[in-house]
Amino acid sequence: MADQPMVPDPTRTFFTAAERACVRAISARLIPSDETGAGADEADVVTFIDRQLAGFYGRGERWYMKGPFSEGTDEQGYQFESPPAGLYRKALAALDEHCRETHDGKTFDELDAGPQDGILTAMEEGEIEFEGVSASAFFELVLDNTIEGFFSDPIYGGNRDMVGWRLVGFPGARYDYRDYLDHDGRRLDIPPVGLTGRPEWKIP
Repeated sequence: MADQPMVPDPTRTFFTAAERACVRAISARLIPSDETGAGADEADVVTFIDRQLAGFYGRGERWYMKGPFSEGTDEQGYQFESPPAGLYRKALAALDEHCRETHDGKTFDELDAGPQDGILTAMEEGEIEFEGVSASAFFELVLDNTIEGFFSDPIYGGNRDMVGWRLVGFPGARYDYRDYLDHDGRRLDIPPVGLTGRPEWKIP
């Protein structure tokens, strides 16, 4: 199918250059960098989403993807004819087309933060409709994926330098917390550890 990812290896990319620029801009507005810390762009969330869409998640391999397709309840989860990769491909093209029509030929990533936020808000609230794909459903999906990429283990491509974990004080995937059991609710100011360790542990 044309809307399915053609690359089965999740370490390779799914996005075109234009799609990557658009998703990078979207995620940067959903989790912006500010005085509290780094945001989705610094965490390289777009690489996490790219790898997910290039793999079994993007193809919907582990889901039942046969018809009939109808609007489901919140408890029923993903209910669309296209797998996530297909939904992204259709929605990103529709989003950029909408932006070109309403913002002097500019694509989403070429807009300033204010117009970008206005478009995302309109998508979330169902005030924008795309041809052949639900704008609000895409907003919900890309928001979920952005949050996942920001807080995932860095081995999956996002949360670069563990900026998401550092922001909330999560110590990561440590195998042993016995030295910290008696902290009486105090914040644990220890550096986070991922599934592959910490950057400073790696031999040059």
